[in-house]
Amino acid sequence: MIAASSWLAETLTRAALPALALALAGATPALADLRLCNMTASRIGVALGYRDAGGWVTEGWWNLASKGCETLLKGSLAGRYYYVFAVDYDRGGEWSGRSLMCTRDREFTIRGVDDCLARGYDRNGFFEVDTGEQKSWTIQLTDPGRPAP
Repeated sequence: MIAASSWLAETLTRAALPALALALAGATPALADLRLCNMTASRIGVALGYRDAGGWVTEGWWNLASKGCETLLKGSLAGRYYYVFAVDYDRGGEWSGRSLMCTRDREFTIRGVDDCLARGYDRNGFFEVDTGEQKSWTIQLTDPGRPAP
């Protein structure tokens, strides 16, 4: 009888392990980031604009190889709207928009979006990304005229 109950306990434990592993996997926090994927055939440079507790911030440059992805912000997204400006290093051109923000030619973090030129920065138009208040989002940049995969 002891052998039978030992076998039953071992069998139940083996059967429960996959279910327990799935339950634990679901209990771990999901990674939440703002990512950007370069779906083009070119190398690109990316600048990001967003609003945090201290006001407007622009940051750059992330350099992405063709078909590469990069995490721009780690952790759950705090805002709904983010702004992107990107340049194509190989073929020229850019992804831009109407939201004017400050940048510079080398790596930067700039607070504020006013008086860019007077403060010694460049000014570029960023396009808006509406995350719909999701906690994680991936932006895909594609070649002009080609849809995202």
